[in-house]
Amino acid sequence: MENAEDAERARAPAARGREVRGFVLHDGLLDPAEQAALVEDLRGVIAGARLFSPMTPHGKPMSVRMTSAGAVGWVSDRRGYRYAPLHPRGTPWPPIPERVLAVWRAVAGVGRLPDCCLINFYAEGARMGMHQDRDEADFAWPVVSISLGDEALFRIGNVARGGSTESLWLRSGDVMVMGGAARLAHHGVDRIAFGSSTLLPRAGRINLTLRVAL
Repeated sequence: MENAEDAERARAPAARGREVRGFVLHDGLLDPAEQAALVEDLRGVIAGARLFSPMTPHGKPMSVRMTSAGAVGWVSDRRGYRYAPLHPRGTPWPPIPERVLAVWRAVAGVGRLPDCCLINFYAEGARMGMHQDRDEADFAWPVVSISLGDEALFRIGNVARGGSTESLWLRSGDVMVMGGAARLAHHGVDRIAFGSSTLLPRAGRINLTLRVAL
């Protein structure tokens, strides 16, 4: 008989996408109305947990601003990269909006829900260097990424640093699943095409990453 953990890991039906170096991309999964509804939900999250500018452990400021929703949020400062139960201002993170969880249910293919939704905002000139998502307790769970707003040039590398890479443009409404052998692959955002979308009144890109962190 399966135990509770096995039951949580049971794969649920998931939408089909195309594979890019082990990542599964669902092109245009969210239509314009769904994108706009998500943005409104995120406005409520940000009202309760303001965007902040994180700093790397080496003291270098990141070019993105971020916040989180869920049981824990991802933070970075001189003490390192980690998940924390409170916003840097000392307040709890808001719950993950149901519309965001619905995307996870549609594509993740697992029974367990995420306990963190990291929200990154890319203004003009913002980027994200090549990195791995490895602050989670168990890498068996996928990471689901939702793109909203301006297009982003997304680069996919390898589990080991270095080697060949592949780049593709992520557009508003695209959803990417990083799991299996590609779960720890290096990836990053080289640049955004500022003003390429009309979803956000002042342009820019919002990226949501849903994670099982604990």
